Amino acid sequence: MMRTSVLIMIICILVVNLGSVCKGEHLRKHFYKETCPLAEEIVKNITWKRVATNSSLPPKFLRMHFHDCFVRGCDASILLDSTANNTSEKEANPNLSLGGYNVIDEIKAKLEDTCPGVVSCADILALVARDSVSFQFKKPLWEVLTGRRDGRISRASEASANIPTSSFNFSSLKQSFASKSLTLHDLVVLSGGHTIGMGHCNFFSNRLYNFTGKGDADPSLNANYAAFLRTKCRNLSDNVTAVEMDPGNSRSFDNHYFRNLKLHKGLFQSDAALLTNKGASNIVDELLSSSKFFTEFAQSMKRMGAIEVLTGNSGEIRNKCNVIN
Repeated sequence: MMRTSVLIMIICILVVNLGSVCKGEHLRKHFYKETCPLAEEIVKNITWKRVATNSSLPPKFLRMHFHDCFVRGCDASILLDSTANNTSEKEANPNLSLGGYNVIDEIKAKLEDTCPGVVSCADILALVARDSVSFQFKKPLWEVLTGRRDGRISRASEASANIPTSSFNFSSLKQSFASKSLTLHDLVVLSGGHTIGMGHCNFFSNRLYNFTGKGDADPSLNANYAAFLRTKCRNLSDNVTAVEMDPGNSRSFDNHYFRNLKLHKGLFQSDAALLTNKGASNIVDELLSSSKFFTEFAQSMKRMGAIEVLTGNSGEIRNKCNVIN
């Protein structure tokens, strides 16, 4: 028995990459059951209260969680403010249309009053993303394992380099997701998050007015849909106007995105790209089943929420989500 213990200890010392496995530090259900039993209830109650009066919050929180996880893992680095010497992720171009930081701050303040120094901002963000989208159904749509800790570094340049853009083709999308250990299946399923929220004209207007640099439209875009979009986005320089990503249905979380995609009504070039690969297109067809979409989205969100997480003694538990301790 002693020889076995010594062997395990040697392996843990030598194999640095297995550190978290050796220490048994994983994300798990009800991480705060003993240290802050009301944590998840507090997050849900405040989130639902705010979403009830502001329907624009769920897509923003969903994107915020996604954008956070793609930069240094799910460590709440997206919540940090810039300093005199550093421009943070918040100010990177992909994140300028996010919002709801005040809700995160409200939740954190309440948790600090209830159980100081216990609940991480990274876990709060993961829970808020789930709870805000789930408000419509009055039940959780996916399981959120907890135990994340907060990062101390946030750089706008890293956000711009790591977050997939709306102009990505299929190859770039696949590479971006693979770099975060997410599969082709995850890529297609998580794109379904575009069923809620708005898209700004400057992220897709080239598809309407100058797709190949010759003043043309993207031929893969449904002609009637393109004509409709041109009534909203009047020119290439419009960076203010926003339109529904899921026309007529952008406040309802469902699989309608994939139905639109099949009609070539995906708003972004990255949406249309999913139909340019046979494997991805086959997955789109599978997700036309509502039950299949909800099941698969729950699994993919769980995998995304585990990207490069800090656990154990790594990182910190911030006292305020917008500044390091």
